[in-house]
Amino acid sequence: MTADSENDIKYLKAIGHICAMALKKMMEHAKPGMTTGELDNFGKEFLEKEGAQSAPQAMYQFPGATCISISPVIAHGIPGDHVLHEGELINIDVSAELDGYFADTGGSMVVSKHVPEYEKLLEATKSALQKAVHAAKAGQPLNLIGKAVQDEAKRNGYGVIYDLTGHGLGRKLHEEPTNIFNYYKSKDRRILEEGAVLAIEPFLTTGKGHVLEESDGWSLRTIDRTIAAQFEHTIIVTKNEPIILTI
Repeated sequence: MTADSENDIKYLKAIGHICAMALKKMMEHAKPGMTTGELDNFGKEFLEKEGAQSAPQAMYQFPGATCISISPVIAHGIPGDHVLHEGELINIDVSAELDGYFADTGGSMVVSKHVPEYEKLLEATKSALQKAVHAAKAGQPLNLIGKAVQDEAKRNGYGVIYDLTGHGLGRKLHEEPTNIFNYYKSKDRRILEEGAVLAIEPFLTTGKGHVLEESDGWSLRTIDRTIAAQFEHTIIVTKNEPIILTI
């Protein structure tokens, strides 16, 4: 959608804040010994307390309120009976709706342990998100977002996952522009418009940069079972610095 009124911005900020807080609380709550289903229920209860509803459940009948992915799964992991273990690399993705407006955020973390190999990847992915967010300016090519991600990944010795992209959102979870690539695609001639609402979500990996779908019909894992990380913000594009909704 295009946020073209103060009312739009107000409501987008409200759902963005709820998603950001849900993610923060879930990441703090994730501990060894609990199941991903229990962690998901914790997130669901927070969303409902705030008056919001899970977007994946509402729009796609996803089996969980949030996506919780255990490496080498990096996206769309189904919460369930998996027991979290110390030192696991996991990803939590939270998207929700409030008053007809949607926001989307996500982050990767290591469960209750210091693992330098993972933490180096996490820091690089966070940095790629920051570079990508600030590359999103009205009147500029959309493909500069992907260039920023790919350049930062390469600078840190990583690759990107080519198959997973950001997207537009606002009145739905997925809208135009679709396929906000995490790499520089020179043939992509799209220009960013002022007020565009975008979910920007870099995926960095140590592997070949492709994923495949697991037998559950949802979970996406790296094709070579290498590690990967994701961080995500929902933003509103302006001519200057973007409005980051999911801080």
